[in-house]
Amino acid sequence: MATHSELRDFWERRLEGDWTASGVGYRALGRSFNTWMYRVRQEVFLRELSQIATRGCSVLDVGSGTGFYVRQWERLGASAVTGCDVTDAAVQRLADRFPEHRFVRRDAADLGGIDADTFDAVSCMDMLFHITDDERYGRALAEFARVLRPGGLLVVSENCLQRPERRGEHQADRTLEWITAAADKAGFDVLRRVPMLMLMNAQVDAPMLWRKVWGGALRAATVTESTGWLAGAALYPLERRLVKGRRESPTTELLLCRLRA
Repeated sequence: MATHSELRDFWERRLEGDWTASGVGYRALGRSFNTWMYRVRQEVFLRELSQIATRGCSVLDVGSGTGFYVRQWERLGASAVTGCDVTDAAVQRLADRFPEHRFVRRDAADLGGIDADTFDAVSCMDMLFHITDDERYGRALAEFARVLRPGGLLVVSENCLQRPERRGEHQADRTLEWITAAADKAGFDVLRRVPMLMLMNAQVDAPMLWRKVWGGALRAATVTESTGWLAGAALYPLERRLVKGRRESPTTELLLCRLRA
């Protein structure tokens, strides 16, 4: 398991060299495929948040990366968005891309300098599973609770395994039971959990054989940017239907949580 410093350096190098959808997404599948994948993510995020988020809300987006979800909060009518990222590469570029918003370099587990009870909503997308240390994960949730107003909304994407957890150097795929217990300890109730993707991402919660076969098929289909674009275009309409029609996902899910008053 990489240390916090090593993880920060990893993301600094990665985003410095590739500040695109592939830099923050499933890099092995290329930029073109990731662009299609993020279209699905966008639709799920906007569909779910439009039902619960209040126009004019103040938002903290943690792990802003390229600002993809900052843009989605704008579409939802957020009045002010503060973004933070652990890398200088992201913060500097985000400030140029979104001059109307504020961006700071902060770690999710230490939001020092950000006042308590400040935000109506906190989003932390596609990032928590990259916190490989369980204690730091818990501290991140506690920090989200600290900066949210009572009754505030927490929006996260996670790989909620219903199989045994899996850990690597830069990623820890935890169980649904562990994640919901950690959220509860930090003061959050999970309101809703829905698939964010079904086939267009690593099948982390699928049987080993399917995980390897489908993963190999995706990598083969995306060996070049042109084939990746075609693969994404072919899967996109199917993926849109699947994320609407299924209750469980073998990959990334969206969790909407409420901070208890």
